Amino acid sequence: MLDQIGFYTLSDERARTATINTPITRAEVIVTGACQFKCPYCRGLQDDINGTMELGLLKDNLNVLFDNHTKNIRFSGGEPTLYKHLNYAVCLSRDNGCERIAVSSNGYNDIEVYHKLIQNGVNDFSISLDACCSSIGDMMSGVKNSFSRVVDNIAEISKLVYTTVGAVLNEDNFNTVVDVIEYADSLGVSDIRIIPSAQYNKRFVFPRAISKEILNKYPILNYRVNNFNNGIRVRGITKTDCRYCPLVLDDVAIAGMYHFPCIIYMRERGDPIGIVDNDMRSKRGEWYIKHDTHLDPICYANCLDVCIDYNNEWEKQHQW
Repeated sequence: MLDQIGFYTLSDERARTATINTPITRAEVIVTGACQFKCPYCRGLQDDINGTMELGLLKDNLNVLFDNHTKNIRFSGGEPTLYKHLNYAVCLSRDNGCERIAVSSNGYNDIEVYHKLIQNGVNDFSISLDACCSSIGDMMSGVKNSFSRVVDNIAEISKLVYTTVGAVLNEDNFNTVVDVIEYADSLGVSDIRIIPSAQYNKRFVFPRAISKEILNKYPILNYRVNNFNNGIRVRGITKTDCRYCPLVLDDVAIAGMYHFPCIIYMRERGDPIGIVDNDMRSKRGEWYIKHDTHLDPICYANCLDVCIDYNNEWEKQHQW
């Protein structure tokens, strides 16, 4: 049951009803490639979309989403809190009926920046937390004395709005993952996401057990831990999974003037589907029909478990 996973947009109802003609359920917009951190797993953005989105292009992109009645929008980067038009984008999204306005952040900016975003309508934060101590945290971010500010901000933001933390695992921190989870729990977060980096997509065994009390509190964490424990990789399609990606029908990733199948496809240097315009939905529908994900090395190696589950459920509900 998708409803039990915890990813709020990937519901059974959405799988049952989503088509090329339904509203865009979710969009993620990359507003800048700038970031204060130098995380070892982050390869940045490709050159043609690595700049900062100009205000005019931001308005044009958002208006296409508003015309498609988008209810869930996420601003990402780089580090989106460095983008000077972020509060404007949030207010515009709020005033055009977006119900969930999210920001993915490294959590390092001044707390007043996050307070202002919340006042303007942000009700969902996803913040990176790749460590449980300053020595590893500062090493992962590449910035000295960053860890203490990040965790203080997470604790404060978690009191105000829905806040998840995301721990990206690689060879530097996978042995401490349970400590990271327990530390995140102490900060009062809403949920915890763990994911191996694209460069470290291996079968994973936890160094020690995670308490049932913690797992029962966090549906996203519980889902992913169960997958790990059952030998299911977070990234990668299997031969029995759906060969197509119906998720592209009503889920959009935007960077620069382009729309991509998803954020992972964009970050793995995949080609865009096309330009963001009034013809975007039909182009995504064509991509869905023609694109065999089992033959695409990016999709086959990197599609996330939760997206695979959604696509399999959609296929079950829409048997041709």
